[in-house]
Amino acid sequence: MSSLSVKFLAPSLPNTSSNRFKSVRLQATPPQTVAAPAPASGAAGVDAERLEPRVEEKDGYFVLKEKFRQGINPQEKVKIEKEPMKLFMENGIEELAKMSLEEIEKSKLSKDDIDVRLKWLGLFHRRKHQYGRFMMRLKLPNGVTTSAQTRYLASVIRKYGKEGCADVTTRQNWQIRGVVLPDVPEILKGLDEVGLTSLQSGMDNVRNPVGNPLAGIDPHEIVDTRPYNNLLSQYITANSRGNPAFTNLPRKWNVCVIGSHDLYEHPHINDLAYMPATKNGRFGFNLLVGGFFSMKRCAEAIPLDAWVPGDDILPVCKAILEAFRDLGARGNRQKARMMWLIDELGIEGFREEVVKRMPEQQLERASSEDLVQSKWERRDYFGVHPQKQEGYSFVGIHIPVGRVQADDMDELARLADTYGSGELRLTVEQNIIIPNVENSKVEALLQEPLLKDRFSPEPPILMKGLVACTGNQFCGQAIIETKARALKVTEEVQRLVSVTKPVRMHWTGCPNTCGQVQVADIGFMGCMTRDKAGKVVEGADVFLGGRIGSDSHLGEVYKKAVPCDDLVPLVVDLLIEKFGAVPREREESED
Repeated sequence: MSSLSVKFLAPSLPNTSSNRFKSVRLQATPPQTVAAPAPASGAAGVDAERLEPRVEEKDGYFVLKEKFRQGINPQEKVKIEKEPMKLFMENGIEELAKMSLEEIEKSKLSKDDIDVRLKWLGLFHRRKHQYGRFMMRLKLPNGVTTSAQTRYLASVIRKYGKEGCADVTTRQNWQIRGVVLPDVPEILKGLDEVGLTSLQSGMDNVRNPVGNPLAGIDPHEIVDTRPYNNLLSQYITANSRGNPAFTNLPRKWNVCVIGSHDLYEHPHINDLAYMPATKNGRFGFNLLVGGFFSMKRCAEAIPLDAWVPGDDILPVCKAILEAFRDLGARGNRQKARMMWLIDELGIEGFREEVVKRMPEQQLERASSEDLVQSKWERRDYFGVHPQKQEGYSFVGIHIPVGRVQADDMDELARLADTYGSGELRLTVEQNIIIPNVENSKVEALLQEPLLKDRFSPEPPILMKGLVACTGNQFCGQAIIETKARALKVTEEVQRLVSVTKPVRMHWTGCPNTCGQVQVADIGFMGCMTRDKAGKVVEGADVFLGGRIGSDSHLGEVYKKAVPCDDLVPLVVDLLIEKFGAVPREREESED
């Protein structure tokens, strides 16, 4: 690869109102073919044959070699049978969209297209609960979106009536629901026109790059993460044209760039986290690798003992992805995330494989000059806060469990245009920030009906940290309903007890833990159980003790298989015993 460097210029705050907050769109260098490293012994106790890359490039795509196809999982077989990226890069979606569902169901190949391969285009068929309809997942680097993009997405879901809605996700992006296959080619064109893409957002691809939601406006930020995440996303998707170099990974792969002491980005649960650090007077990043959640195992990211300069972040991302692509397991998908490969090779052995794939086969050791303050108290972004730009504020608003309708999105876009710079910021807690609001306009914004009635800048304290996955309303893998139940349980609990600080409660409908229950103070993972009468009912495994920030820790199961109808008293007891809550009747009597 000839050049992967870029000089970052953080957007400034010009005086003219017409172009006050122009965004910078970076174009990443298209990937060039690099020969795979020859097998060589390196990792202690690892046979040299094990280090032979499992994939090879054929006709522009990376495919699993014939000799490594024994014992592979069904998803790998689907990829071998037909290259998923051809649906986009060779315009296969146009023909597929013209087929009726009846025609599609007659062939395993076309059934696998709509159920599996379309995930490479960010389209997830809801076969179980919304047959014939799709969820579409966008790429939204750093969670930054524009009013024009928001209006376009609103126009898409509006035509689907009650079947259409949108969610803010735990990876700082949008998912829209209700999409039907014949509309997909036109939707993809519309996305491109407003600067969006859904490409490479599902299955064995790199997911949305996460960054500081206050990037560029935070008075206390370490570095503006937007240029880095824009660059990563553009590189990984080849400027939204499709990048086959990274579309045949063994499993999904998450990346984040840390820009604040608050660690809003949750580095410990990402496959690669860039942690700001200086070295010999140069700014750059130490690297953490391997964090992930799955049904069978959850693991926190660990240091790679590596540092990269801040103006050259792509080569190491490329090298890590190639090591994972080349050597990762393709049998049991529950043992195919990158941490399993790190465990097998050892962290130093994995590092050696990364170094082999670096342009000069060199990678500096980690710096001791971390810039993240470990004793920092995480800030609340709800409400009105001053920006680093004098005379401006950002306003954080609560989106209950991340769910919005088309009219909500139009109103959010209007508020961004009227009071801000036409921009919205999405957070991993499924909330939204309106940046760049002139201080003289703040009070008028707070009086807007949408903020008074639905999306409060000052939500109840137990609602602040409430997160919920899609649940079985739309997701076929979810065991229980989550979003409405999360709201109902929280509302009942806050009528019974009073707390003085937020308690983060996360809900996930199944062990895939899209709701990230392990990072919550209290987490609920859906399951089926029996009530006192012996009847099979929806329930939850309750997790306790998750922490975020510099002293991050994954929570553990506190009590298994609790019927959902019994959760309120259990949560009340936990809040009193573990979080200093006071029963409402006692609080009132003391008053």
